[in-house]
Amino acid sequence: MAMTVLYFASLREGLGVARETLDQPDGVRVAGDLLAWLRRRGGAWQQLLADGRAVRIAVDQQMVDAAAPLHATAEVAFFPPVTGG
Repeated sequence: MAMTVLYFASLREGLGVARETLDQPDGVRVAGDLLAWLRRRGGAWQQLLADGRAVRIAVDQQMVDAAAPLHATAEVAFFPPVTGG
């Protein structure tokens, strides 16, 4: 089975993809590892997911930080912080 990665709002628009499935990459054990792995794709991936950019992470529909462990069938969502008014 594969990991599902979801992108929301401006990330979805900037990356041009809403969802993808992938096998858990070698060395990717926590959410921050996956973020770094995605950055290495370069271009918009590197820019929109850069260190210091505000990106929220959810694993299996629970808000987490970058140290959250991943498993091979995790659903990982990335999205910008939401502001409202």
